[in-house]
Order: sequence, then structure tokens, then C-alpha cells
Amino acid sequence: MSQRGVLFIAWEAAGAEQTALLARAVGSLADLHPELPYHVAHLPGVTPHVEKARLGELTRFETTAFLDVDSVVLGRLDFAFEMAERYGLACCHGENPWRRRYVGATGDAVEYDTGVLFFGAGARPVLELWPLLAPLLDAPVSYIEDRQAKRAPPDDRLSFGHAVEKCAASPFILPPNWSLRPPRMRTFFGPPKIWHGSGALPDDLAQLRRYYELPDAMVLFHELPG
Repeated sequence: MSQRGVLFIAWEAAGAEQTALLARAVGSLADLHPELPYHVAHLPGVTPHVEKARLGELTRFETTAFLDVDSVVLGRLDFAFEMAERYGLACCHGENPWRRRYVGATGDAVEYDTGVLFFGAGARPVLELWPLLAPLLDAPVSYIEDRQAKRAPPDDRLSFGHAVEKCAASPFILPPNWSLRPPRMRTFFGPPKIWHGSGALPDDLAQLRRYYELPDAMVLFHELPG
């Protein structure tokens, strides 16, 4: 088993767009981390929120960076790997970090972004409980769009958050620029690490990447175009 590596999931029900996104993601990884192996797990995609909860079984690595296929790696990932090895889990809060957005959920429990998730051996209790909870916690997401109440299908974040709580795990929380989610996240400080969206990569991010490669680059505030 390789020490560090990257895991992607390709859904069999998806089409050509997913193929293009995966190629983009793998290419960006190879550009920054040519030494890192990666594995693509092919899953049916019939119940993605349940199937994705099996990340612990799907990985081939001791320390894993799981990246959604719509991710673009823009900076070195060493720090997040190190934090996963130290704390078990390293991840960001969701762009909407309140778990009560799920129908029936209450309170101030937080939601984690499972589309950019680093985990090591210390995450085993969470990764073993997660697939057990996923079929049971399948509440849809409630939201407002165009002044109308709508609901989105269940996803895997609800069960992941519960697994973290039940295991009393303490993930290392990465800054938001480790999972920049358009269009809701347009401001951040410092180097962009991972662009997390299926749209075209803004030109500004490529320029910022070159800026932060300079040894004396100062940490600046950045705002992406709307």
C-alpha cells in the first residue's frame, strides 16, 4: 500500500462531462505532484450519498486525499497530508456550514466539505461508521432559490458529520482556499489550493498561483469576479 495518494470517484451513470473533468483534475494533480499515485474508483452512482461513504474501503493509500472530479489542484498538498497524518482527518467546513439545512435537522452542528477530504489511519473509526449511517440519514436539503422553497436530493455530508460527532473526532480544519466553491465563495486570503467547481477556471487563479510561487510573496486578500 502506497503511503500517500489521491482517490477520485467516477460515477458510471455520468457522461462525457465527467470524463473531461476527471482528466482536468488528474492533469492538475500531475502538474503539482508528479510523484503522487492516484486511483479512480468506478461506482454505479445509483445512490451516491451511500456509495461515497465507503471511502475508507475504496482507498489504496495509507494517507489519502479524496478529491471530487470537479477539483483542480492549484498548490502543493503536503500540509493537508501532514495534518491528516497527525489528526486523522483534515478538511474544510462546507460553504454552508450549518447542518440544519437538512430537512429535520436542528441545532448548531456543522457541516464538512466531503469533496476535498484528507484522511489517514486515525480516521478509521469515522470511516467505518460513515457507511453504516449513510443509508439511515438520507434527508433532503432545503433551500431558497428565486424566492421559492426547494429541496435537493440527499447527499453524503449529513451522515459524515454525524459520524464525526459520534466518534468524537476532531478534524483539522483547513482554510477555505483548500476548497474554493463557486459561485458562493469569491473571497479568500493567500494562495488558492483547490478550485472546486465544474466551470472554467478563472484566469485570476492561474495568475495567483504564479504569484505565490515567489519565495517572498506576501499573503493578500483576493476577490474573484462574480
